[in-house]
Amino acid sequence: MCLGMGLAYLGAFAHPEPHQLPVAVVGSGAQVQVLAQELHDKTGDALDVRTLPDRAAAEQALKARDITGAYLPGSSTLLVATAGSDTSATATEQVFTPVAEQQGEPLHVTDVVPPASGDPTGQGVFFLLVALSIGAYASVAALGAAGGALPMRIRALFVAGTSFLVSLIGTAFAGPVFHLVDGHLWGLWGMAWMYAAGILFLGIGLHTFLKRWTTLGVMVLFVMLNFTSSGGIFRPELQNGFFGSLHAFWNGAGFIEGVRSLVYFGGHDLARSVWTLVIWLAAGLAAVTVAGFVERRRKAAEAVEASRTPLASGPARAQDSGELAAEEEEMEEAVAV
Repeated sequence: MCLGMGLAYLGAFAHPEPHQLPVAVVGSGAQVQVLAQELHDKTGDALDVRTLPDRAAAEQALKARDITGAYLPGSSTLLVATAGSDTSATATEQVFTPVAEQQGEPLHVTDVVPPASGDPTGQGVFFLLVALSIGAYASVAALGAAGGALPMRIRALFVAGTSFLVSLIGTAFAGPVFHLVDGHLWGLWGMAWMYAAGILFLGIGLHTFLKRWTTLGVMVLFVMLNFTSSGGIFRPELQNGFFGSLHAFWNGAGFIEGVRSLVYFGGHDLARSVWTLVIWLAAGLAAVTVAGFVERRRKAAEAVEASRTPLASGPARAQDSGELAAEEEEMEEAVAV
C-alpha cells in the first residue's frame, strides 16, 4: 500500500505542468494574431492557444469549459472560471502575468464562474469524493469479511442500504454542514449514490475471487488510481498522459466533473459524467451477479463432496480448521484497515 500510494500520488501530483492547456486571446486584428502566435511558439505543446472575437464569446467558452482562461490585450484582463479548476486558473494566470507586464500593466483577473462561498478553492468537492470513497471501500472490507457466509442476494441488500447511507452523509456534508454547493442537492445525492453503490457492488463482487486481497484491490482502483485521476486537484491538462487518460472514464472523475457541471456550468456535458457513473454501477452489478453464480457452483460442488465423505478424516478436519483460521485472519485485517 505504501509503494502504491507513493507511486500514484507523487506520480500524479509531484510535478504538475501544462500540457495542451486551452487558452484564448480575445480580439481581432493583426496584434491579436501575433500575440497568439508568439505564445504558441514560446510554449510549444504546453498551451493550446486560440483566438476569440470578443469578451462575450470568451465568457461563453469558459462557461462551456472549452478553455481555462481568456486574455484581453487591450485592458490586460484575464477571464477565468475557478469553479472548473482553481489550479488550472492559477496556471493560466502564471502564463499571462508576464504578457501583461510586457504591455506595462498589471494583470487584472476576473472570475467568470466562481465557486460557492463555502468552497473558496473549489477543491471541497474533491474531499467530499474522499469521504464517499472511504465510506464505500471500508464497507466493502467489513461486508466482505463479516458477510462472506451470507447469500449474495443478502449481501447485495446490505450494499444497497450502505450506499444509500453513505450518499446521504456525503450530501449532508456538501449542503447544510459545510455549504460546499449552493443548491442542486438532489442531483448531487443521485451521483453520490451511484458512485458509492458502484464501488460497493464491484468490491463485494471481487471479494468472491480476491478474498483477503480485496482491500488492496479496491484501494488500487478507488484510491490510488481514482483520486489521482479525478481532476479534483489537477485536471488532466496539468497531469501526465497516464492519469490524464484515466480522467476520461474513471468513476471519481465522473462524480467530480458531474457535480461541477450540475452546480456551476448549467449542466454542460453532464450526461457524459452521469453515464460514466452508470457504467461503473453496471459493472458492479455484473460483478455481483457473476460472483453469486460462482459461489452457488462452489457450494454445490462442496455439498456433493461432503455427501461422498460423510465422516471427516483428519486431513479434512485440518483443512476446515485452516479455512476458519484464514477467515479469522481476513476479518482481523479488515478491521485493521
